Amino acid sequence: MTQTKVHSLFTDFDIDLFKAGKHYRLYEKFGAHITTVDGVKGTYFAVWAPSAKAVSVIGDFNFWQEGEHHLNVRWDGSGIWEGFIPNVGKGAIYKYKIRNSSNNVITEKADPFARRCEHPPKTASVVWEDDYAWKDKKWMKNRKKNNALDAPYSVYEVHLGSWKKQTEENRFLSYNELADELVKYVKEMNFTHVEFMPIMEYPYDPSWGYQLTGYFAPTSRFGYPDEFKFLVDKFHENGIGVLLDWVPSHFPSDDHGLGFFDGSHLYEHPDRRKGYHQDWKSLIFNYGRNEIKAFLISNAIFWLDQYHADGLRVDAVASMLFLDYSREDGEWEPNMFGGNEYLEAVDFIKDMNTAVYEAFPDVQTIAEESTSFPKVSRPIYDGGLGFGMKWMMGWMHDTLDYFAKEPLYRKHHQNDLTFSLNYAFTENFMLPLSHDEVVYGKKSIVEKMPGDEWQRFANLRLMYSYMFTHPGTKLLFQGGEFGQTSEWNFEGSLDWHLLEYDVHKGAQTLVKELNKFYKKEKALHQKQFSHEGFEWIDHGDHQNSVLSYMRKGENEKDNVIVVLNMTPVPREKYRIGLPKAGKLKEVFNSDDKKFNGTNQYKNKLSASEKKTWNNRENSIELDLPPLAMLAFKYQ
Repeated sequence: MTQTKVHSLFTDFDIDLFKAGKHYRLYEKFGAHITTVDGVKGTYFAVWAPSAKAVSVIGDFNFWQEGEHHLNVRWDGSGIWEGFIPNVGKGAIYKYKIRNSSNNVITEKADPFARRCEHPPKTASVVWEDDYAWKDKKWMKNRKKNNALDAPYSVYEVHLGSWKKQTEENRFLSYNELADELVKYVKEMNFTHVEFMPIMEYPYDPSWGYQLTGYFAPTSRFGYPDEFKFLVDKFHENGIGVLLDWVPSHFPSDDHGLGFFDGSHLYEHPDRRKGYHQDWKSLIFNYGRNEIKAFLISNAIFWLDQYHADGLRVDAVASMLFLDYSREDGEWEPNMFGGNEYLEAVDFIKDMNTAVYEAFPDVQTIAEESTSFPKVSRPIYDGGLGFGMKWMMGWMHDTLDYFAKEPLYRKHHQNDLTFSLNYAFTENFMLPLSHDEVVYGKKSIVEKMPGDEWQRFANLRLMYSYMFTHPGTKLLFQGGEFGQTSEWNFEGSLDWHLLEYDVHKGAQTLVKELNKFYKKEKALHQKQFSHEGFEWIDHGDHQNSVLSYMRKGENEKDNVIVVLNMTPVPREKYRIGLPKAGKLKEVFNSDDKKFNGTNQYKNKLSASEKKTWNNRENSIELDLPPLAMLAFKYQ
């Protein structure tokens, strides 16, 4: 058997950066790298295991026998074990067998930096490299404007395993098949971005990908790493950005994963009050350890660098920020100042955002953060966490609660709907209707709506129209766009057959047109994060449950006036105040025939009157359809 040769990819500078938590390209050094040493082709392996007394690479090339290929520990106290194994190449299957130096614990671990993993339930790593030739130069050159905060940003959230299945063979669609079908669909629906629920390798399907074991490997469920690159490339070719869910908040305790990696609490915090997540029965990274910060930040950079991702939606940020998150008294320890903020995690988040935006200033990081923690999406120099955007969870809860109410009672709850504008510009908010809202008995979006079928779908169209005219960027989970009636089932496929019915086809057409409207009308996105982009006309007509407001762009001519009738009662000759005299043209009507609306209430081009209304000198009478949104522009 060929023995391991001494070899290293690390310089002294690499080691210094790693120990300081400042090496953000660790994937270029750690893991398995196919290379040639002394004229012989093979693979260099490097793994961090500071509590080990021995580390062997075991695999199909040595019959999984420990001791055949020992790695050598570095002399610099870094805890890195490394070595070159001749004649081991692409496709070789391997793990690390690690013996702890103090407690004789033996672990068999997948490679934390593996570029490919075996298909679950198998758990080994795979030596891998690809020479994929990217074809997205045009997209990458221009994506800064597509990702800008004043650009339309409408996201279609997708779970690759359940968006659509190959029914005849009862299997997932492959990355290559998705590059055809999913890309075509997202483009037809006029979304600007797609967001994948975690595609990093994960062992357990019911986790939906949020319990990762292969942080540097796209899941093998759908194909090879280069095929995932092809999928991203196809989205870019069609002018669509790709966001990836990223999970630095916790990881599972599977035997082959990061937990108790070298027989010690290496990746997880040793104190269970900081190292164990009770809700998810998972382990929490030790954010105060420099090498862990470097690992995680390198991982964020990896997906932006190697896979051309256009942004990261960071999962469960709230659970990272607070020491008492989901913990009772006595289950957490205050920080050095007596507070509940997890200071090391806050520092990690700031370092991560700094590193990401320094390396890729044309991407976005988006925080899934559900608390009132201040300045999540504000610059670090201004005391913020440095995210580009934050999910507006309050808007989501208030909106769904309001629209679930029978229209008769909405007049008593109008303040619930208007409250979001009191804080809408404190952060760069994204409005999310995500997968979390359609599982665990919460019902699908359309099934939350009251009334008969016509009212439920009219309510759905009205709510989406309100969402797309409310300040902020947008996110909609798969199936919501056509009124999926059943809850999301990660094991099945969306119910595409529903599009044979007019109510579902109408909802889908509405979302397609709202996306187009959002992109076309500058007033809906140019100032979407600024109070200058929004002005109430009337938020006080509780009795009729009617709201009216104006969205404003850089130029006054681009302004859009929005009127929402929240009841199934048509409001004929309904008067609203106007900012100036002129003629109004109806530019959007959610009650249109093509959306399966009544199509009975249209407003022709009409002039304002010199009549004071809503504290404005000019006003106009409009015919408001039932449960509908109308939008107007001056002509």
